[in-house]
Amino acid sequence: MLTNLLFFLIAGGTLTLLLWTGLELFRTQEDPLGDRLEELQTQAMVASARAARRKGGTGPDRFLYVISLFPGGEDWIRGSERLLHRAGVRRSYAAALYIACALLFALALLSGMLWLQRNNPPSSMVGGVAAALLLGFMLPKIFLERMVNRYRRKLQEALPDTVDLLGIVLGTGLALDQSMMRVSEELEYIYPELAGEFTTVVMQVRAGQERTVAFNQFVRRTGIEDIKSLSAMIVQSEKFGTSLAQALKVYADALRTRRRLRAEAAVGKAGVKMLFPIVLFILPALFVVTLVPGVIPALRDLRMLGGGR
Repeated sequence: MLTNLLFFLIAGGTLTLLLWTGLELFRTQEDPLGDRLEELQTQAMVASARAARRKGGTGPDRFLYVISLFPGGEDWIRGSERLLHRAGVRRSYAAALYIACALLFALALLSGMLWLQRNNPPSSMVGGVAAALLLGFMLPKIFLERMVNRYRRKLQEALPDTVDLLGIVLGTGLALDQSMMRVSEELEYIYPELAGEFTTVVMQVRAGQERTVAFNQFVRRTGIEDIKSLSAMIVQSEKFGTSLAQALKVYADALRTRRRLRAEAAVGKAGVKMLFPIVLFILPALFVVTLVPGVIPALRDLRMLGGGR
């Protein structure tokens, strides 16, 4: 009985993941040209990345080099690194640790499935093994994508106040780099995610990188449309020599309006999302509480009337 229940749960989860994967594959991309250019650039760097991992003396680099030798391993490493960067995890060993945990999780699920089906014939174990492997490799990616969405949500929530403060600091006469560093220092404990991104951009510019390239990498790391607009505004203002403080003030008001609209949309969706829990859990309990006290005396009276006859 327990084995059948686990099989149906795993089969249902696998079907859900397959449907979700199909929707993700056919979903329209936000920036297909930029994604294609990034894909071509990363493909050109595959050989150099493998050589760097092979020459690296650390354990994580050697582990990633071994994974890259398998078919699809290099794509898995690049995709994991991209998602980790967008989630705000940029340690040098983060990709190796994530891939190792994903492999251990898949092996644990596979071992558990083989133990549950140890008494079944090999022909009936194929579906369970495939489902365990599929869940083992897809659930860590889903968890990582949820981390990415959480990091993006934090950046979006911090953006209006940060842009407003940046405009105020620029109005005092400081340069853009100094203003961004000042804002990141002030908001380090309130909005640490966006403060860290500002610090990264300033450090890249101070290291000799062009400001346009630094802001483009900032947009690539986050993937947020509001940050893309902010970066374009800053680059164009520096290029044409226009006043950035006033533009940032207007843009901060627009960001607050968007944040309020997103909150109103979430409130509007809450009623629809609560419909299914209400129908499945609250209404049956309400029917039991309201009807049972009246039904029990009625049944008792009917039993007494039947006995009297």
